[in-house]
Amino acid sequence: MKKSKSLFLILGAIVLLAVWGASINNNLVTLEEGIKGQWANVESSYQRRADLIPNIVNTAKGYAEFEQETLTQVVEARSNASSVKIDPTNITPEELAQFEQAQSGVSSALSRLLVTVERYPELKANENFSELINELERTENRINVERNRFNERVQSFNSKVRRFPTNVMAGILGFAQQGYFKSDEGASVAPTVEF
Repeated sequence: MKKSKSLFLILGAIVLLAVWGASINNNLVTLEEGIKGQWANVESSYQRRADLIPNIVNTAKGYAEFEQETLTQVVEARSNASSVKIDPTNITPEELAQFEQAQSGVSSALSRLLVTVERYPELKANENFSELINELERTENRINVERNRFNERVQSFNSKVRRFPTNVMAGILGFAQQGYFKSDEGASVAPTVEF
């Protein structure tokens, strides 16, 4: 009788442990899928920006004798940014830094393009070009919102993965912390605008 009671207690403990482990696994999978889904939103916002760039460049070409170098830099930056891909199942801080560096190149090239545009009042007055620039501004805001949401998802996941006793099961199940988006180096310094 004692043996069967001990066996029953051991089996009960194993079942409880298995249920607990499955619950933790399912919760972490849900959080990880949330990160992947949010990453897709980040990529979608960047893709929207990449899709706008050719329209802006073509509209600008049609209205002004631009410095070819500026247009070339914008197109090259867009191409470089589009070639950097991240696997959402294994996002590392290094991959995020590489991705963000490529996207910073796009932002920098677009900034140079917009400074050049300032010299062409007839281009700035063009309704299509103005709408494209407004759309680009809305897209940049959307990118920022999606990156912030991504970081929120990563924070929830990382907090769960690091808390005891979940951290024990997370290690056994192969869940590891995810990387955050970080601001560019020097982003805390306000840029100087000269006219």
